[in-house]
Amino acid sequence: MTKLALLGGDPVRTKLFPAHNFIGDAEKKKVMEIMDSGVLSRFLGVWHDDFYGGDEVRAFEREWADSYRAKHGVSVNSCTSGLYAAVGAAGVGPGDEVIVSPYTMVASVTAAVAFNAVPVFADIDPQNFCLSPESIRERITERTKAIIVVHLFGHPADMDAIMEIATQHNITVIEDCAQAPNATYKGRPVGTLGHMGVFSLNYHKHIHSGEGGIVLTNDERLADRVAMIRNHAEAVVTGREIDSLVNMVGFNFRMGELEAGIGRMQHAKSQSLVDQRRYNLEYFNRNLPEIEGLTISPVADDVEHSYYAAVLNYEAQVAGISRDTLIKALHAELPETEMRKGHGPLIGGGYVKPIYLYPMFQEQTAFGNLGCPFKCPHYKGELNYSAGICPEVEHAHATIITHEYMQPSLEKSDLDDVLSAFAKVADNMDDLRAFEKE
Repeated sequence: MTKLALLGGDPVRTKLFPAHNFIGDAEKKKVMEIMDSGVLSRFLGVWHDDFYGGDEVRAFEREWADSYRAKHGVSVNSCTSGLYAAVGAAGVGPGDEVIVSPYTMVASVTAAVAFNAVPVFADIDPQNFCLSPESIRERITERTKAIIVVHLFGHPADMDAIMEIATQHNITVIEDCAQAPNATYKGRPVGTLGHMGVFSLNYHKHIHSGEGGIVLTNDERLADRVAMIRNHAEAVVTGREIDSLVNMVGFNFRMGELEAGIGRMQHAKSQSLVDQRRYNLEYFNRNLPEIEGLTISPVADDVEHSYYAAVLNYEAQVAGISRDTLIKALHAELPETEMRKGHGPLIGGGYVKPIYLYPMFQEQTAFGNLGCPFKCPHYKGELNYSAGICPEVEHAHATIITHEYMQPSLEKSDLDDVLSAFAKVADNMDDLRAFEKE
């Protein structure tokens, strides 16, 4: 039996894993075309044909929308900006509530706060880590204006059930698809199942343009309002007809021509990159050694997962070893990844701390010194951001293990090294138990 690196043995691997770098000749060629044109942006923040941006921006929006069978696409400079614009377009404002996930990147929550609305946290479905329809239903009040659904890790939420609830109560549904490009739910692409869907082109996503994002919708009015908020709405409304000034205080959320051009080239290869993730993860799962207490988190039969991250369920009481010790043992066997030095091996415990435990929500203050939006005189509800309000998310955060060993840059030999690390841990469980008792 080979001694664990954590206990003084040699690691399985020391060579860095290859970088998740898929910028190629097509992107370089497109960048030089745009540079040679001299047009790096063509937005004007007034009512004019260039209010909608330049040729690359418009082509990017059209191509992305067409590929998702959506009527409208509005590019933005980040998924965060897209979420803010979508919440604004939905008419959310002071006194309103927005149902959100506590297990997500915080921008999926602060998008509500940005319009002085109050986030209400619903619990997650322990099978897919997305918002639970049952928990959503329990949180709805007469103040609920919108629901932000996050397709976490690339697994689609149960959208039919969520949309049924939203339709009953006339609530706008915004899909956060930052981790789920090319994922499908019952044969339909995510981002088109709610009223608006927001995607990310941040550098560590499936595809990227450095920074960037896009909002998809089949609703012409919502698309128009997102575009207004993206580009200085308050300076534009005097030049055209608009049916409501609500939230028409605009921002500069515009995407440049370079980002749009790179995004077009990236989008053209997105399906093949997601397919490679699925192939790699299937290989990993099929060959994962048996470790006491460790199981592969299931994927619903009616979805196609896009695997931003993969999830392993872990029962420490079954294994007799804490999750932290198990992860330390795996980390000791594996190196970091090129271009991600300082992050450690691509495996960790949980995801993010439940967001309602963040200081903003514990102290209930965001804007000014009056506690808005939480203590805003327009808000008539009662808030509860205490530990225990979402038991499923707290259980998941304390027990699951996430990893990214399915990235398209990884060859089978790379995956075999990761699997060897798991096998080595499986062979040394008794030594780990003894280590914990010392």
